[in-house]
Amino acid sequence: MLQKIMLAGLTLAFAASTALAADTPSTHASLSAAEIVAKNIQARGGLQAWRSVQSLSWSGKMGAGGNQRSTLPVALPGKQAKSVALPSRPKDEAQLPFLMEMQRPRKTRIELQFNGDTALQVYDGANGWKLRPFLNRREVETYTADELKAAAKQTDIDGPLVDYAAKGTQIGLEGLEKVEDRNTYKLKLTLKNGEITHIWIDAATFLETKIEGQPRRLDGKEHPVEIYYRDYRDVNGLQIPFVLETKVLPVSDSSSRVKELPIPAEKIVLEKVLVNPKLDASHFTKPDVQVASARH
Repeated sequence: MLQKIMLAGLTLAFAASTALAADTPSTHASLSAAEIVAKNIQARGGLQAWRSVQSLSWSGKMGAGGNQRSTLPVALPGKQAKSVALPSRPKDEAQLPFLMEMQRPRKTRIELQFNGDTALQVYDGANGWKLRPFLNRREVETYTADELKAAAKQTDIDGPLVDYAAKGTQIGLEGLEKVEDRNTYKLKLTLKNGEITHIWIDAATFLETKIEGQPRRLDGKEHPVEIYYRDYRDVNGLQIPFVLETKVLPVSDSSSRVKELPIPAEKIVLEKVLVNPKLDASHFTKPDVQVASARH
């Protein structure tokens, strides 16, 4: 649940959106990947502005456990469609307060409030710890090897596009695609470790519309993950998305007789973002259980 943050409609000033409305994809059909990235960084606040960010603090609400689902007709080969009841979920998502702090180089701390307890997830750039009282695990545990690997893949504080060449990333343009009725540029990122991911850049605003998230393993299958960025707002001259919606995509399997059930989207809504807050160094060390318990 906590990893939905880790790593995120567009809301811009009317004058800016009007000026960009005539900026159609055909106008920029000849743009290179490097030029699109440069326009993206400028739209987000500028290269120097992001290089000056040493820490960030995000707080808001994380949706969990809602989006009630109904029965679905499932057609099996040689049989009539049959309605199948889906697992019961509450109609409305529970809104869990959270606080996420990030500091260079690659340090992250997340606090999540749940049923009067505080869950923690801390990564100092090399080591990680977690506290999961909602699972009745009230001792600090170290990250598993897989969790460390996933944490190491998380983007830097300024995202994957700022200073991408210095990070060892290669970027290519795969063409134009529609994302929620918006024209976007689909960029292919080949990371230093050889892994490939994609980012979709709005062709009018040049802000990120969608990115690929870390695949999620469900029912023994690796499911693709997409994260949509919405409701951009100005924070100290930086454009920050205040709504992040994560969608876990179904996996098509022609050999299976059972149609895979849709997975409800998960939404994070930010309420406050601080740029360059002063963060105590202890926030990114092994959590003190007594301190964590005292906070709820």
